[in-house]
Amino acid sequence: MLKNVVSQIVGTRFDREMKRIRPVIAQIKEHEQRLSAFTDEQLREQTDLFREVIAQRTAPAEARVTELREERAKAEDPATRADLTAGIADAESAWHKAIQEVLHEVLPEAFATVRETCRRLLGREFEVTGNKVVWDMVPYDVQLFGGIVLHQGKIAEMATGEGKTLVATMPLYLNALAGRGAHLVTVNEYLARRDSQWMGLVFDFLGLKVGCIDETRPGTEERREAYAADITYGTNNEFGFDYLRDNMVVDLKHRVQRGHSFAIIDEVDSVLVDEARTPLIISGPAGRDDRDIYQKHNQQVAALARKQAQVVNKLVADGARLLEEAEANDDPQARWDAGLKLLAARRGGPKHRRLLKVLAQTGAKQVLQKTEADVMREKRMPEVDELLLFAIEERIHSVHISDRGLEILSPNDPEAFTVPDISEEVQQVEDRPDLDADQKRAEIEALETAYAEKSERIHVIHQLVKAHALYEKDVEYVLEDGSVVIVDEFTGRKMRGRRWSDGLHQAVEAKEKVQVRGETQTLATITIQNYFRMYDKIGGMTGTAETEEGEFHEIYGLDVSVIPTNRPVRRTDHDDAVFQTKKEKYAALIDEIERINKEGLPILVGTTSVEVSELVSRMLKRRGLTHEVLNAKQHEREAQIVQDAGQPGAITIATNMAGRGTDIKIADQCIRCADCRTRSGRDVAAPGASSVSDSAAKDRGCGEDPSCGLQILGTERHESRRIDRQLRGRAGRQGDPGASLFFLSLEDDLMRLFMPERMAKVMDRLGVQEGEVIAHPWITKSIERAQKRVELQHFQARKRLLEYDDVMNQQREVVYDLRLYALEGGEDLRGETWEMIESSLRETMDERLPEGSPPETWDLEGLRQKLLIDYFLRADFLPGDEEGPGAEFGSPEDVHERVVDFARDQVRAKLDSFGDVREQVLRFVVLSVLDEKWKDHLYDLDHLRSSIQYRSWGQKDPLIEYKKEAYELFVHLMEDIRKTVAARLMRVQVSVRPTHPLPGPPAVTALSGASAAATGLGAAGGDSDLVTAGVAPGSGSGPVGYGDVPASLRADDSAQRAAMRAGGAGPRKRAPAASTREPGRNAPCPCGSGKKYKKCHGKL
Repeated sequence: MLKNVVSQIVGTRFDREMKRIRPVIAQIKEHEQRLSAFTDEQLREQTDLFREVIAQRTAPAEARVTELREERAKAEDPATRADLTAGIADAESAWHKAIQEVLHEVLPEAFATVRETCRRLLGREFEVTGNKVVWDMVPYDVQLFGGIVLHQGKIAEMATGEGKTLVATMPLYLNALAGRGAHLVTVNEYLARRDSQWMGLVFDFLGLKVGCIDETRPGTEERREAYAADITYGTNNEFGFDYLRDNMVVDLKHRVQRGHSFAIIDEVDSVLVDEARTPLIISGPAGRDDRDIYQKHNQQVAALARKQAQVVNKLVADGARLLEEAEANDDPQARWDAGLKLLAARRGGPKHRRLLKVLAQTGAKQVLQKTEADVMREKRMPEVDELLLFAIEERIHSVHISDRGLEILSPNDPEAFTVPDISEEVQQVEDRPDLDADQKRAEIEALETAYAEKSERIHVIHQLVKAHALYEKDVEYVLEDGSVVIVDEFTGRKMRGRRWSDGLHQAVEAKEKVQVRGETQTLATITIQNYFRMYDKIGGMTGTAETEEGEFHEIYGLDVSVIPTNRPVRRTDHDDAVFQTKKEKYAALIDEIERINKEGLPILVGTTSVEVSELVSRMLKRRGLTHEVLNAKQHEREAQIVQDAGQPGAITIATNMAGRGTDIKIADQCIRCADCRTRSGRDVAAPGASSVSDSAAKDRGCGEDPSCGLQILGTERHESRRIDRQLRGRAGRQGDPGASLFFLSLEDDLMRLFMPERMAKVMDRLGVQEGEVIAHPWITKSIERAQKRVELQHFQARKRLLEYDDVMNQQREVVYDLRLYALEGGEDLRGETWEMIESSLRETMDERLPEGSPPETWDLEGLRQKLLIDYFLRADFLPGDEEGPGAEFGSPEDVHERVVDFARDQVRAKLDSFGDVREQVLRFVVLSVLDEKWKDHLYDLDHLRSSIQYRSWGQKDPLIEYKKEAYELFVHLMEDIRKTVAARLMRVQVSVRPTHPLPGPPAVTALSGASAAATGLGAAGGDSDLVTAGVAPGSGSGPVGYGDVPASLRADDSAQRAAMRAGGAGPRKRAPAASTREPGRNAPCPCGSGKKYKKCHGKL
């Protein structure tokens, strides 16, 4: 109340912001009047003028950045390089600040230039995505306001149909003038292509180049040119994947992106909120083929699911009978038993049809909720779950197999699902005096193999149970050409090329009896949040951002500004129509569609899944009503379906209109009353117009029933209020009339999962009859509260995902910076490489010459042997055991300095010996090590992340434990990288080989993302046609090799090396590449030990 009073006196925050910006809009109009007298050529010259002003004003700051980068490239001292890196970051910040200051000054004239250009294009006909369009847009004042807000790095909330596409042209033009690139991020490929061509007309007139990354293939010259353009359009996923691919290339010329300066994100809530639970992942084969095990166990699990259905049937029947007895005899015990049976049935089959029908009876839901509360309070839920074969936790998307279920899965082996404490068993073997070393090793390897096989079998069965219990066809996925394709839960679009991780996708494939593809492993990953936080400045546009304002500010530092509409919104939003059952709801929905259709008005029916859209479609067909369906299966016809959706009598069923980004334009005949035609700017005397213009029409919008314009009918509420607002926002664009109405039932997922106990009491008191609509203020408020609870859960999940990824993000930046040094070469790379070698050498020496230790304790002989074996350094100046510690060395530091100086000379000599291929050799060695080790590190982090949650059982915070262990893993990673780079560089030999084509990129480089990464679902890659050119994830190929030369071979043994290359006798023969293939680092070792290859015969 007090807040409303204050707002009325001093205005809202948005009113005050509007007041501050009005003088800028006045300046824009002044410049526009002056520019109207310019010729077209003079108007184009404005671009060159702006660029010249910006270049002059920012030249000193840019020169400072260039100077520091050149200094760092020449520096070899690690401390100097670190200082210069920090200085570069400060200088780049100052450069960005200087650019923003001058852009702010030229903003009014630049915006006026774009507005005048739009005016000069009026009436001209162009071709956009194959369709003829006539330019009819000039930015309104409110659109200027929106453009200014975007340039300031804020989110502009603009209602549907208010011209967000046009608004973006002004800040894009202004920021592109700085020459650092401006990106427009959209949610789908169609919008990226359409908008780049449509708005490109303005930019082309003004002399700017426009590119669209979604019209090109990854890693191509065309993709690089799209990024090199002044303004680049593309989808959020492609921007993110290009960043990851750029950090996997083996040559600098294969990188396509040129930095992250400024971006405007269209449908920003869809990108930064809805998809923020979906990490971007590039993955490749995991190095093992485990497809058969899913098919093998699927039959067992399918039988388990059938038996579970029988158990639930009986529980529901018993529960319904006991409930009747309890009501007839007022028997508390029978009521408790009934509640227990129904609770078990709900945990075993939450969407069981008979159960939902029983719970719709008066008092049934109240009994169930009271029983559940008592069971939870007394911690007796495990007893309830033992009535089932497996229990389903819908809210957290998980399943738990009970002891009964385990007995059915493995009747003859009670220990089949019990994983032993392997550390204890290994210790027992180690303590056995009757075994020699070889026997102990064999016993331990057998234990490890059995442990791995049992763990894998348990994991596969668990994923298969999840696939059968939680994943529904045409809801979470669709079948297409014999493969499982994930459906985006927010946009309803098919996500081709994406796969669930951790074996879940294989489990769903086995369930559907389609080809099971091999499991994949993460090669590169980043979250949407961390990708867009790399930009110097981002702005966003959407019709619904205010409800997520807190998250935008907390995660991205973005403020939301609500932009007023050009004409008042005149849509009528009716109260929800709530029914007891889904059957009643759908019957009422079809009746309403038929009633409105007879009036000749367009209808948009919004659904939340492919399954529901097809159900409504079948019901309409039975009534003989012609309609169109827009869901994941008809996605290709989206543009045509949306174009016709505003025609008289059109019925369109759409799955999740959120993020579709296309407006439904209403035909003139659909706006019938005079008042509506006047307010929407149409001709009052047009055919079909009535004379309705009473007070009701003037106050609310339309006095007719049904009202004029597009009619929105929702089949259920979404988990997010924002998605519901987006559906409603399809009606009432630019002053048009319209109406919206949601049909709900108590069986809907949102109502079923989150409706509070007291709501059940309200339902019972209302005494609603079958088919009757429920109307009560508490119901509306309860729905809103349920949505807020779900939104809070999702926000916490996204925030948690970000907290985990922030740990990896810091590590990723270090590794990717090292990769960039390697790609750029020159002194920068030599400096980084020598730093690795020196650090590795010092770690090796510290092991044998501890700091402060007396000379008699030094292991100089061991050090000399270690340097020779690991680094090919013949340190003859170090005395052997028989010679004593050596008088010339007074302290370990003296030895350190002598060895480091000797190694520096040897490294320089070795690099000089490579001649013209020196840079190539150095780059190859560093890149191959970084990619190999980073891939293994990601594998380890994936496993750490999947198991860390169990730490909470020991009263420990999983996030803190994850940070601690991830840091330890990273420390080991960097040590491993340093040692391996040093060892391989000292061992590498250059050999001249016959010219032949080099191997191409990996056969599979898949793009993927989780459907709900923070709700128990992982993310991984799968097969895809998106093969990246020039990518070498962990195994590079090139003209240089170190595998041909064993560690014991001396540099002067040329005859032996020649014999080896020719396939003659030598210490080790290499089979032809066509007949052998080295196992993956994480694959089982071919020797049969059961260990990973990297821990066994692949160990360096």
